[in-house]
Amino acid sequence: MSAPLLPLSALCRAFERREAKPSEALEASLRRIARIDGKVHAFLRLTEEEARSAARESDERRARNAPLSALDGVPIAIKDLFCQRGVETTAGSRILAGYVPPYDATVVRKLREGGAVLVGKLNMDEFAMGSSTENSAFGPTRNPWDLSRTPGGSSGGSAAAVAAKMVPGTLGTDTGGSIRQPAALVGCVGLKPTYGRVSRYGVVAFASSLDQVGPFAEDVRGAALLLQAIAGRDENDQTSSSRPVPDYATALEGGARGLRIGIPAEYFGEGLDPEVEASVRSAMDALGREGATLVPISLPNSPHAIATYYIVATAEASSNLARYDGIRYGHRAQGPRSLIELYERTRAEGFGAEVKRRILLGTYALSAGYYDAYYLRSQKIRTLIRRDFEQVFAAGIDAVASPTSPTPAFKLGEKIDDPLAMYLNDIYTVPANLAGLPGISIPCGFSRAGLPIGLQLIGRPFEEAALLRIARAAERAVGVPARELPL
Repeated sequence: MSAPLLPLSALCRAFERREAKPSEALEASLRRIARIDGKVHAFLRLTEEEARSAARESDERRARNAPLSALDGVPIAIKDLFCQRGVETTAGSRILAGYVPPYDATVVRKLREGGAVLVGKLNMDEFAMGSSTENSAFGPTRNPWDLSRTPGGSSGGSAAAVAAKMVPGTLGTDTGGSIRQPAALVGCVGLKPTYGRVSRYGVVAFASSLDQVGPFAEDVRGAALLLQAIAGRDENDQTSSSRPVPDYATALEGGARGLRIGIPAEYFGEGLDPEVEASVRSAMDALGREGATLVPISLPNSPHAIATYYIVATAEASSNLARYDGIRYGHRAQGPRSLIELYERTRAEGFGAEVKRRILLGTYALSAGYYDAYYLRSQKIRTLIRRDFEQVFAAGIDAVASPTSPTPAFKLGEKIDDPLAMYLNDIYTVPANLAGLPGISIPCGFSRAGLPIGLQLIGRPFEEAALLRIARAAERAVGVPARELPL
């Protein structure tokens, strides 16, 4: 297997042993992108010249045995809502077409400082609003396991690029499941850290109290290495936590013996595909054989999470997206006769249908006469959802286990005209966002049709090290057999 086709963790070891060179890894990665991305459409743009320069510098550091970090020389790609100095950043929207940031997002800066080789920008649902990457203004991404199906969203490009072995690691964002759901649908690992664990500075905003940056990789160790590189306090983001960042890789092999895993009844009800349920329960049983105790629990307010989320998130989106007016940056309508017409036409031309729908929903929820009935009530329910998790963890539960998505990957076009059906794809992931908790999806099997299935684990706030340890134990216990991609 050539160097860039190795999982991120194995590639790091290959660099350490001088069995591979960063420049060779990059070139093989670029060759694979050129060969298969025409089918998958994970990338919106490549930064080949910058990447080659970074890889050559990494070659020199590795030759001197002086890497900047474990990720020095590793090809990494990022979702197209991370500002990257000098590189067009569109958030999957025509309204930001041509916008070239003059600065790096904090996570991009940290990757550069660690020597990572930034390969390009990845496709996504417009402004991260969607569960299938079909809402991208630049066309959908396709699932590498079945090109007629979605890779999930909104970080579908980030997930597909890892699953198709175009790059060993990527970054995405998770507002209601946008890392974990696509990770489950393409069969890779996706981690949403605790709210505040990773800086959001330089990340195009959707819903500021919910958005969180996180990694994709082929295995749990790779996700841990990427999280290590991006976590920590940032003075440019006052919601980022000052808690120390532990060494996430150190405790990975600690096993699950003695840990208590909560199994919520509410996450195994109507709408759950039988094959998904069987695969997830089999993975839980495997954790039990590793020494974990499986404990039935209840999270009684989780069934209200989707309704709550689509008030809170859309209200915040209507506020955040007010800045796109055709005045400061991005798309501007031509020939308006007044300032109001400029605003109206710019937004009508620049935003897609789903973004417009969510702006309207959010503006309505915040409007006079409806604020108390919708937004205020949804915030109260959000508090109840968070309390449910607090009570479960206070009772000695170490992590909550559930399906990540209610079904395997669905067909492109199957749900695009049914917003409610699309929203329900995130029914198991949204509660962790509302509660600000860390969550991870790991592969736990395949459907009879050969589509990946994901197991979700939700941990205590800021205990990503423990969550990754449990995820690694599950990964080892389940032992999903490797399959050849049909690309």
